[in-house]
Amino acid sequence: MTDRLTIALAQLSQRVGDIAGNADAMLEWRKATRADLIVYPELQLIGYPPEDLVLKPAVIERARVELARLARATADGGPAMLVGTVLLAEGKLYNALVLLDGGEIVGVTRKHELPNYGTFDEKRLFEPAPLPDPIVFRGVTLGLPICEDIWFATVCANLVQKGAELLIAPHGSPYEIDKDDLRANGIAAARVRETGLPLVFLNRVGGQDEIVFDGASFVLNADGALAHQLPDWEETLVDTVWERGESGWRCAPGELHALDPYPVDVYHAMVVGLRDYVNTNRFPGVVLGLSGGIDSAICAAIAADALGPERVWCVMLPSRFTSQESLDDAAQCAAMIGCRLDTIPIAPAVEAFDTMLSDSFADRNVDITEENIQSRIRGVTLMALSNKFGHMLLTTGNKSEMSVGYATIYGDMAGGYNPLKDAYKTTVFEISRWRNANRPDHGLGPDGPVIPERIITKPPSAELRPDQKDSDSLPPYEELDAILHGLVEEELSVDDVVARGFDHATVARIERLLYIAEYKRRQAPPGVKLGKRNFGRDRRYPITNAFRTS
Repeated sequence: MTDRLTIALAQLSQRVGDIAGNADAMLEWRKATRADLIVYPELQLIGYPPEDLVLKPAVIERARVELARLARATADGGPAMLVGTVLLAEGKLYNALVLLDGGEIVGVTRKHELPNYGTFDEKRLFEPAPLPDPIVFRGVTLGLPICEDIWFATVCANLVQKGAELLIAPHGSPYEIDKDDLRANGIAAARVRETGLPLVFLNRVGGQDEIVFDGASFVLNADGALAHQLPDWEETLVDTVWERGESGWRCAPGELHALDPYPVDVYHAMVVGLRDYVNTNRFPGVVLGLSGGIDSAICAAIAADALGPERVWCVMLPSRFTSQESLDDAAQCAAMIGCRLDTIPIAPAVEAFDTMLSDSFADRNVDITEENIQSRIRGVTLMALSNKFGHMLLTTGNKSEMSVGYATIYGDMAGGYNPLKDAYKTTVFEISRWRNANRPDHGLGPDGPVIPERIITKPPSAELRPDQKDSDSLPPYEELDAILHGLVEEELSVDDVVARGFDHATVARIERLLYIAEYKRRQAPPGVKLGKRNFGRDRRYPITNAFRTS
C-alpha cells in the first residue's frame, strides 16, 4: 500500500484550439517535476471554454491523437498525468479527465454536473455523465470531480461513498470580484466538511476572449486547514507532498501566497485579459483615442502594463470643443506612461460633413446628431490607423455609460476590445487612484503615477458641445452606479431600488435607458468580465423588449 504520494499541480494557461501546442506545453511542464502525478486544469488539452469548437469532428479527432501522444510519453517512467480533454463515446461528447501512466490510458472519469448559466453553455456541448466512480492510482483511490462537480454536494458524496481517499478537482473557473472567498471558504470548505476528505482545487490562468482566469489554486486538508495557496494571475508548478496517516491522507504545509484584494484584482484582470487577447491574436500593439479624460487614460495605462508602452499608440483627436486643458492632460498622460501620442484634428472632417448634410438638415436645429458625427469621425480615423498599421483599436467606454447608452455606436464604440466594458465609473476612479500609487506585479508600464491628478479629479465630459458635463444628463456616478448595480447585477425592480433611498423618477428613467440601449450593447466589442452580470455573456436580454418594472 502506498503511504506517500507527491502530486504536482500545474496552474497553466491554455490556448483554445491549439491542441498540439497545449500538449507540448504539458510535456514541458512535466519535465520540471519528479512527482508521482502531475495534474492539469480542466480541458487543458483543447482549451476552456471551447464553445462550439468542440462540435467540429476534426477537433475531437485531433484531441484523440494528441492524448495518445501524451499517453505514450508516460512510458518513460516519469510522472503520470491527469489530463482534461473531450471524449467521444457511443456518439456522445463528454468533458473528461484521463489518467495516463506507463504509456497507457489507465483511467477515465467524466463530468456529471454541467454548468449552464452565465458564461457557461456546457449542456449545449456535452452529455452529462453518470455519477463517477473513483480511480485507483498506485494504490490510492482518487476522487476526481471536474469543476462544477464540486459546486454541488452530489458528486463528492458519491465519490466518498465509493471509497475515495482524497479529492482532486481540476477547474476552469473564471475570475469574478469576491470569488476567491467563495471558492475556498464557501464551496471547497463545504465539500471538505461533508466528505471528511482533503481537496485539491486546481484552476487555469490567462485570458480567453471576454473571460479571464485568475488561477489562485489551493489545497485544503480534511480538517479545513489551508495547506497550499498558489498565486493568482501567473503560471506556476507546485509539488504537494501527501502522507497517509491513521485519519487518512494529509498534505504537508506549503507556501501560502497572498491573493489580490479589491481593486488590485480588477486591475490585474484587465491587464491579463488585454495582454492575452492582443498577443494570442497576434496584433503588433494597440491604438486608442486619448481624450484627456479618465477612461482613455486608464485604458492607456492598462495597455502599457499589459504590452509595454512601446506597443501603445495614443491619438488625440481634438474638435473645436476640446479644451486646452484636455490637450495638456492627454500630452502629460502619454508622457507619464511613455507611449506614443499623435494629434489629428477632426475639424476638417466635421466641416465637410456640415457641408454634405446642410441641405438635408436645413430645417432642423443642431442637436445630438452633430455630437455623434464628431464621435463617428473619430472612430473612422482610429479605424483607418488600425487598418493601415495593424494595431488593434481599443474602445474605452465604461459600464456605467454602456448601461444607459451614453456611447455612440460606430463612433467611440468602434474597436476590437474594451478593458473597461464591465467596470462601472466608480471602479474606474478606484483603479486609477490605485495605479497611480502602485505598479502591478508583472506590469510592463513605468513605476510611479501614470495619470495626471487633474484627469482624475476634474468633472467628466465628452466635450462634444460647449461646457458639456456628464452630470448635465446623468445623476452623480456614485448614485448612478448604485442604481445600476441594483438593476443589472441584482435584477431588482424599480420599486426595490427606490426602497434603498433613491428617487423614483430617476430610477425609472435609468431603467428605461438601460433597456433601450440593448441594441448598442449587442454590437459592442468584447471586454474582460469582472462581475457576475457582464453584458454579453451573462446578461442576455432581448433587443426588442416592452417589459418595464415602473
